[in-house]
Amino acid sequence: MAYSPVISGTGVFTPDQSISNAELVEAFNAYADRYNAKHADEIAAGTVTAKEHSSEDFILKASGIEQRYVMNKSGVLDPDVMHPLLRQRGDDEPSIMAEMALDAANKALAAAGKTAEDVDAVICAASNLERAYPAVAIEIQELLGVKGFAFDMNVACSSATFGIQAAADMVRSGSIRSALVVNPEICSAHLEWRDRDCHFIFGDVATATLIERAEDANGPYFEIKSTRCATEFSNNIRNNNGYLRRSRPDGMQDRRDMQFMQNGRKVFKEVLPLVSQHIAGHMEEEGVKADDLKRLWLHQANKSMNDFIGKKVMGRTPEAGEQPNILQDYANTSSAGSIIAFSQYSEDLAPGDVGIICSFGAGYSVGSVILQRHG
Repeated sequence: MAYSPVISGTGVFTPDQSISNAELVEAFNAYADRYNAKHADEIAAGTVTAKEHSSEDFILKASGIEQRYVMNKSGVLDPDVMHPLLRQRGDDEPSIMAEMALDAANKALAAAGKTAEDVDAVICAASNLERAYPAVAIEIQELLGVKGFAFDMNVACSSATFGIQAAADMVRSGSIRSALVVNPEICSAHLEWRDRDCHFIFGDVATATLIERAEDANGPYFEIKSTRCATEFSNNIRNNNGYLRRSRPDGMQDRRDMQFMQNGRKVFKEVLPLVSQHIAGHMEEEGVKADDLKRLWLHQANKSMNDFIGKKVMGRTPEAGEQPNILQDYANTSSAGSIIAFSQYSEDLAPGDVGIICSFGAGYSVGSVILQRHG
């Protein structure tokens, strides 16, 4: 017997600290000035390139981002540090990612009118996990009091949609009744805040989505009509950090490739057609026409990218509200971005309305979820 999987609740944890573009630019420019003064002789000799100043106009035009939430702003805004400062927690304390995910998960359960006893599985799907093992998902399971099983997965910015597909497939098959897909993202920790080309991109957040059988839902829900995932290898978005780092001759050096790196122009050129064609193909497979689509909840990486994809998918410029953006407030939160957009801009849809969650990023990877409102 096949069951119909639905999304019955979502939750968002938002850090209480935020950084405006003005604050970020002030800190970066102070860092750049110190760097240029320290390397003045090399810059004059042409062996070192001087660092350019950033600006609020540059950031807004490049991304559409106006601010971002972070777990720690003091370190990021210190020109002598330029990264978050997070307390080392003891092994007997909840990890910071699990704590963030717990907040979002409890909100998702409350929204669905459910408790931990109603959950059979926890999937922690995120772009960067704070440790190799034990799985962060199992820690979240323990903190929630969920029976059953849990596991981690990483498909970079597409982790949430890939996690939803995994959960939906298990619910549909009958192997579980429900699952929480949680996406704790501390993107500030893998961002190179000293790089003018990307220092503004990321923020921190955690999201959670409850997937369960339609017959078990307590209220309105979104039926998961279909999911579709695809990957295609590319080095254009990469982070070379990992557990083998200390085994390499220069592994402990302050290497640029140990943080987020991307070739922005190639990403823009290659990802846009990949995502647009992926969504169009998914819609065609399921008989969903552009006119049927009421909402696009896209990965929140760049406003220009989303505007392009929305126009391609709908065959016209989306009207206000059809393709909501939240990155102006949250910045790029990796896998969590499309879920924030869905959580904040879905309750107004009417029964029968159809929408698509789509995330995309490093890999390359792209995942899409076709939803229909019920109740």
